Amino acid sequence: MQKTIFITGASRGFGKLWTEAFLKRGDKVAATSRNADAFKDLAEQYGDQFLPLSLDITDRKSVFETVQKAKEHFGSLDVVINNAGYGVFGAVEEVGEKVTKDVFEANVFGTLWVTQAALPIFREQGSGHVIQLSSVLGVWSLPTLGIYNATKFAVEGFSEALASEVKDFGINVTMIEPNGYTTDFGGTSAIHGDAIPAYDALKSTLGEMEGLLPEDYGKPEATVPAILKLIDSENPPLRLFLGKLGLPKTERVYAEKIQTWTDWKEVSEAAHG
Repeated sequence: MQKTIFITGASRGFGKLWTEAFLKRGDKVAATSRNADAFKDLAEQYGDQFLPLSLDITDRKSVFETVQKAKEHFGSLDVVINNAGYGVFGAVEEVGEKVTKDVFEANVFGTLWVTQAALPIFREQGSGHVIQLSSVLGVWSLPTLGIYNATKFAVEGFSEALASEVKDFGINVTMIEPNGYTTDFGGTSAIHGDAIPAYDALKSTLGEMEGLLPEDYGKPEATVPAILKLIDSENPPLRLFLGKLGLPKTERVYAEKIQTWTDWKEVSEAAHG
């Protein structure tokens, strides 16, 4: 079951943890980060099994060249994991133009460019698996994370369409939907909007209201068996929740949505003409 895997954002968080797990079990891994020096220890330990690559995922030309380099180095690619990205915190009104554009460049366009670069390789092979690190926040929204939500909703939209477009080529698509984990998502890699005092009260109660207390966060290392099972699956799911909180809340949120849509059904049908 040895796989050849291309993974972005592999120098920290889930990316680092999963990369180490792949290598430990014998997979071949091409791992990217803005600075490939972050992989020095892994390169020394795993030799030809590991290909460290510097990559800015917002540079489309560089993305295509880097994915092709990985394919030529290993001869094929089985799995591409779009893990790179970061969080933006702040109410919608608080997040400025540059911050918004920058996070869309990374979380949406970077993911799209890597996906587009991998597809010709997968089509030629007649097989492949595209894995997008989305989030439960690509399925429903949280206050003060609206711009981050928007990036993940966008990834969900094109990835769901993509799955239908490429299934006859032998290509699978999976979106991973983690709930909160004790990674650095909210730490040094995160960007914060310009605070507006009007939202202070909301922010002070948000953790308790939305299940964001310390005990609600999962352990990142517990995700490893799930990821290994996913990439080994012959029939992987379109979406995979990670953690015990995401699916129950999704069920509640969508039950409420369906009830509201049903309540307005007559208005909707009358609008058909």
